[in-house]
Amino acid sequence: MPKISVKGTAMPQSPIRKLVPFAEDAKKRGVHVFHLNIGQPDIKTPQVALDAIKNNTIDVLAYSRSEGSEEYRTKIANYYKAHNVTINHNNVIVTTGGSEALLFTFGSIMDQGDEVIIPEPFYANYNGFSTASGVNVVPVMSSIDNCFALPPIEEFEKLITEKTKAILICNPGNPTGYLYSKEEIKKLAAIVKKHDLFLIADEVYREFAYDGLTHHSILAEEGLDENAIVIDSVSKRYSMCGARIGCIVSRNKTFMDTALKFAQARLSPPTYAQIASEAALDTPQSYFDNVIEEYTSRRNTLINELKKIDGVKVATPKGAFYCIAELPINNADDFAQWLLEKFDLNGKTIMVAPAAGFYSTPGVGLNQIRIAYVLKEEDLITAATILKNALAEYKSQV
Repeated sequence: MPKISVKGTAMPQSPIRKLVPFAEDAKKRGVHVFHLNIGQPDIKTPQVALDAIKNNTIDVLAYSRSEGSEEYRTKIANYYKAHNVTINHNNVIVTTGGSEALLFTFGSIMDQGDEVIIPEPFYANYNGFSTASGVNVVPVMSSIDNCFALPPIEEFEKLITEKTKAILICNPGNPTGYLYSKEEIKKLAAIVKKHDLFLIADEVYREFAYDGLTHHSILAEEGLDENAIVIDSVSKRYSMCGARIGCIVSRNKTFMDTALKFAQARLSPPTYAQIASEAALDTPQSYFDNVIEEYTSRRNTLINELKKIDGVKVATPKGAFYCIAELPINNADDFAQWLLEKFDLNGKTIMVAPAAGFYSTPGVGLNQIRIAYVLKEEDLITAATILKNALAEYKSQV
């Protein structure tokens, strides 16, 4: 029998999606499943983006340029200027989602066996992208006890070796909702300059900052032009996950020329999705004001409800729309599956993402889950009630 590659065997399953078959079976049994497992916003996509597709009169759906259309990249550059970051369209490569942007970045700056330092817990697919690229993740631990703040810079320096090529952060963070302060960004900027490393920032949740706090992009740091690489996407910002449009932004010309070769190898990003994404950039600020107000309210409701449950510890997120909750159990994977296979409360249950998959350190996060608060407040209250009752029943059985 032909053998599967070592790389293919090592590719991790998605902790977010691996429970889907159990959720589908629950629905077939007539159980209503509240999806807390995936960051799919229920906020309406801006009408201007939808209209750009509906009203288009393209006769031939042709390739675009490998780096994305110049018109779209110019509008992206203008978007960044509105966020106090001065770039031009040549500093942008449009990709098929933020995922492709990360894969192009890893391929451009790292070789087999090289290392990338990532504060954990982190977006689970960073493990997959690293495995696909033959790169080793070197985790630096953050803790729920201080709401997943940036670990001390000394902890990063202990981990830097001749194989280290980059530090990767997600800001605001998935799965923690942590928002890095300007001081923390400056500390990271100093360390990558000192050790001649890249600083990669996944900033796809930039607009989602709460409590009057402000997002600080690494592109706004002076003297970091050769080190800074930003990963961006329209998926969360405009509730356009299905568009699969992202981008790489960097002022490092050598890096961008290299990434473009990867973009050329896959020909071009999707044309229709670029049209919708370009139109989305005309979305008024009032849209985001309303979205932030809605998510702030949802966050407050969820965190308050979770804190009422005995034995549950939760870190209050300052950005994005996720939180990590620590449960009074030993195995969140088993609990998450049990929720879908064997439990319901009045015909309803919840689907959560076990948090162990958001760590690369074995044995860490086994009693934690990630919750995406992308549901209406009344549904979040119901979901928390389900969780409370489920924990009581589950603990009585094990």
